[in-house]
Amino acid sequence: MVIQTFRTVQDMRTQVAAWKATGLRVGLVPTMGNLHAGHIALVKAALAQTDRVITTIFVNPTQFGANEDLDSYPKTEKSDSAKVADAGGHAMFMPSSADMYPAGFSTRVIVDGLTDCLCGAARPGHMDGVSQVVTKLLNQAHADVAFFGEKDWQQLTVIKRLARDLDIETEICGVPTVRDAYGLALSSRNGYLNAEEVDIARKLNVILKKAAYDIAAGGFAIDECMKAAKALMKAGFSGVDYVECRDADTLELLDRSEGRSCRIFAAVHVGPARLIDNHLVN
Repeated sequence: MVIQTFRTVQDMRTQVAAWKATGLRVGLVPTMGNLHAGHIALVKAALAQTDRVITTIFVNPTQFGANEDLDSYPKTEKSDSAKVADAGGHAMFMPSSADMYPAGFSTRVIVDGLTDCLCGAARPGHMDGVSQVVTKLLNQAHADVAFFGEKDWQQLTVIKRLARDLDIETEICGVPTVRDAYGLALSSRNGYLNAEEVDIARKLNVILKKAAYDIAAGGFAIDECMKAAKALMKAGFSGVDYVECRDADTLELLDRSEGRSCRIFAAVHVGPARLIDNHLVN
């Protein structure tokens, strides 16, 4: 099946306007491509709530830092389009960097208080790049609902806040993390790992779940997070950027859960990959 593909903003907007003129609800699934089952879960969630679904593929250069994997990030447009078509998606939006960031582009989108911690601190400028590109995609598509995975909870929180603050009418919907049979959160970067490294990566979920349980049971978050970080290094991870317990809505750093909605977050390194995950504490 050949799926409808938009290369320009105007072509996408024209089709979205035509769909909406007949009363159809439009869903948007922003991605960087190299799609896996987690992305397809977003497409299926969109199909369950809307009538037409557009999946975007754009490897956004502004969210990559120096010495990160921008140049080597897999480009798999043909297979990605086939996967979306097989799932029932209706269209793809695949803009060029020149279209997204034309000569003279100089606007930044910064969400104070949510982008300077976790991955925002570990990867300076990363969350600002995410905020920038997602704001553009939301404004370009004029979708009714946009779908994002909960694996990157910080990203989801930032996007919800910017949509509210900037009066963007698109509803932001989080979709639960998809995991393999051993609990490893699916990620495009899992493909960088060999078999031994995958076995190590699968320990992240186990260690985080234990720390979340111990915090919910009354443990001091800073102590349990330190224990988890040591356990991760002992399990074979080559580095730990952070293990932290934070408020699920404000991302405020917490020492005790005390009945609040909070999550434990981690970013780790194994082999050539940097992986993130998070779990609900209580």
